[in-house]
Amino acid sequence: MDLINFEASSEALLVPTLIYKEGEKCSWRYVEFFTAEIRNRNTRKAYLHAVKRFFDWCERNELSLLEVKPFHVAAYVETHQESAPTIKQHLAAIKMLFDYLVTGQVIPANPASSVRGPKYVIKKGKTPVLSGEDARTLLDSIDANTVIGARDKALVGIMIYSFARVSAVLSMNVSDYYLNGRRYWIRLHEKGGKYHEVPVHHKAEEYMEHYLNLSGIKNDKNGPLFRSTQGRSQILKQKSLSRYDAIDMIQRRAKKAGVNEGISCHTFRATGITAYLMHGGTIENAQRIAAHESPRTTKLYDRRSDEISLDEIERVIID
Repeated sequence: MDLINFEASSEALLVPTLIYKEGEKCSWRYVEFFTAEIRNRNTRKAYLHAVKRFFDWCERNELSLLEVKPFHVAAYVETHQESAPTIKQHLAAIKMLFDYLVTGQVIPANPASSVRGPKYVIKKGKTPVLSGEDARTLLDSIDANTVIGARDKALVGIMIYSFARVSAVLSMNVSDYYLNGRRYWIRLHEKGGKYHEVPVHHKAEEYMEHYLNLSGIKNDKNGPLFRSTQGRSQILKQKSLSRYDAIDMIQRRAKKAGVNEGISCHTFRATGITAYLMHGGTIENAQRIAAHESPRTTKLYDRRSDEISLDEIERVIID
C-alpha cells in the first residue's frame, strides 16, 4: 500500500497497488470515493480498513483488479474470520467501492454485486446497560466541583437523558445548547450533516448550567461545548473532546464508582431508552427522541425483559 498519499480529514489515504496499476484515472476515482462519496469520518475509516484487507487478499492470490470475479469476492467472504456484522460491513464497503468504479467507467461490472453476506438476525442489542441505580451511582460519584468533573457529569447526563450518540454530542458548539421559551434545548449534530433538536431534561440542564458557569465558556457561542484539556490541567482548550478520550473517561469513572467497567459511550443511549420505557414511555416516542429511522432499531435498546427473564428462569426448581 503506497503510491498516493492524500490527506482526507487528517487521515492519510493510501492507494492500494492493485488500484494504482490500473492507471491514474482509477487511482483518483478511488481517492474521490473516500473523500467526496464517503463523508462520515468514522464510516470512511471503517471502509478504508475493509477494502485494504480485501485488496491485500487479492494481492496474495495474485489477482489484478480486472481479474476479480464474483467467486473471488465470495471466497474472500468465506475466509473472513470476523463476526457476521463485521463481514457484512466489509462486503458493503467492497460493493460500494466497485459500484463507484463502475459508474466512473474504470471497470465494466461490479464483481461483488451478486455476493451475499452471512445471515445475521438480532433482536436485542449487546451494548451493556446500567440499571437506574447504577446510573445514579455513576453520576453521583463524579466530583463536579472541578471544571473537568463538571464537564464529565454534564456529558454523561446529556447522553443518558437525551439518548444521544457520543459523536453527535461531541460535535456540538456552545450555541447548540440554547433557550427555547422557558426550557433549554440541544441541537445534536447527527450523521449526514443532519441536526436533531431535543428538549433538555431538568437534571441534564442542572449539570449543563453548572458546567458552563464553572468553565466560563457560556458566551463563547461558536466554540466547542465539550472541550479537551491541556494535559492533566483544569484548563479547557479550543478543541472538542475526542471520542477516544470520552470512552477512556467513562471507563475510568465507572471503575471509580464501582459499576460495570465494560460500559461504553453507547451504554448511556441504551440506559436512557430502557429507563424511559420502564417508566411508561412508548417505543414510538423513544424512536423520535433517539432519532432512529426505524422502531426496530429502538427496540434493540429495550432491556426491560432482562429482569423478567431472570425471574422466570429461577422458577425452574429441581427437588
